[in-house]
Amino acid sequence: PGGKPFEMERGFHAFFRQYYNLRALLRRIDPELAVLQPMEDYPILGPNGSQESFSGLPRSTPWNVLELTRRTKTLGLRDLMRVNRGAALEMLRYSPERTYEKFDGISADAYLDSLGFPARARRMLFDVFAHSFFNPEEKMSAAELLMMFHFYFVGNPEGLIFDVAKQPFSTAIWTPFEEYLEELGVRVVKQTTVTEAQLRPAGGFVAQSAEGERFESDLLVLATTVPALQGLVASSPSLGDGAWREQVSSLDVTLPFAVWRLWLDRSLDAARAPFAGTTGVGLLDNISAYHLFEDESREHVRQHGGSVVELHAYAVPEDMGEEQLRADLLAGLHTFYPETKGATVLHERWLHERDCPAFALGSNRLRPRVTTPTPGLSLAGDFVRLDLPSALMERAVTSGFLAANHLLAPLGVRPEPIECLATHGMLARRGRTRQAVGSRR
Repeated sequence: PGGKPFEMERGFHAFFRQYYNLRALLRRIDPELAVLQPMEDYPILGPNGSQESFSGLPRSTPWNVLELTRRTKTLGLRDLMRVNRGAALEMLRYSPERTYEKFDGISADAYLDSLGFPARARRMLFDVFAHSFFNPEEKMSAAELLMMFHFYFVGNPEGLIFDVAKQPFSTAIWTPFEEYLEELGVRVVKQTTVTEAQLRPAGGFVAQSAEGERFESDLLVLATTVPALQGLVASSPSLGDGAWREQVSSLDVTLPFAVWRLWLDRSLDAARAPFAGTTGVGLLDNISAYHLFEDESREHVRQHGGSVVELHAYAVPEDMGEEQLRADLLAGLHTFYPETKGATVLHERWLHERDCPAFALGSNRLRPRVTTPTPGLSLAGDFVRLDLPSALMERAVTSGFLAANHLLAPLGVRPEPIECLATHGMLARRGRTRQAVGSRR
């Protein structure tokens, strides 16, 4: 845009305050977390001007739930009287064992149906939340959804407000981390595809790249997407045992997602929020105004005017073509932000991928953990099964910390502290699972 190169990640990312381990990792390169700035509020926009807000809510349960219920316009007293209270209370009864035993074989869609919320309230308060995990409700485990409710809302003492990166990730995170690792003596290899990893006869591992390079190591962490992990394991028969390889092969990806960043020649209305969740209008799931929080986009608008807008769609139907999807997203933008009608797209970037993990009905039983049957080998990623509540970026980092702790413990290396929310909901019976180290009760 404007004849200058720019950086772009895989869409907008929210750094929630309860991402304790992610924040601990970022502090290695940014001790004050100066690259993050608060997003004080983010509206949820629905059809016909409907809107919800999460600002100013009490942080603790049940007061946050009561206040949100009190002030929402989508629920009346009669509606609340008809809600299935037993089903609703399951949000407060989250337990790593009981919840998955009872609800992993039930779809998120069926669970939300059982609540008995009016259609408008469900759309504004639940559907937009459920959709943000990339999985369609009818194919997503209700147990996983209940864990998300616990992690993001009813069990979260930090509130629903989050921070955003003021700079592109390459500038704020990836390049500083590369420099940090190199200062510690790490060799960072990029733009390289590893095709297999085998056990060495004397112990340890040797990995082979498509470019013909060999990498030898005593310990190995596989931190990849699900398709990359499955391809790597399939070509590496010495890793794991039959049961573990079955677990890896059982993983799946969910429906595709789309990210569309647009450089427009028109400004947005001054009242627009930097980020807004959207629901009920086509496939559009959120709108980000990058020029309102990211320095690179802000500088572009300062010099050239207009706006920099990014549109997201999660769980895109497999049979929807790009032309149809673009038209759907643009129609959604024009509906929610009418001032963009007639705007000229000066520049654009389009991303349409399918590599986010699925959390299908009954999948928790076979989901692989951080540890593996092969000594010296661990897994990490947002698809890994953990017994503590976490999701998305936080699950990826937490599993990475756990993998490092597991592999380095025999060497006497001090473990990285793991911090998390209380592992059980406030109404759950605490029987079989211990609180995680550093958990916030």
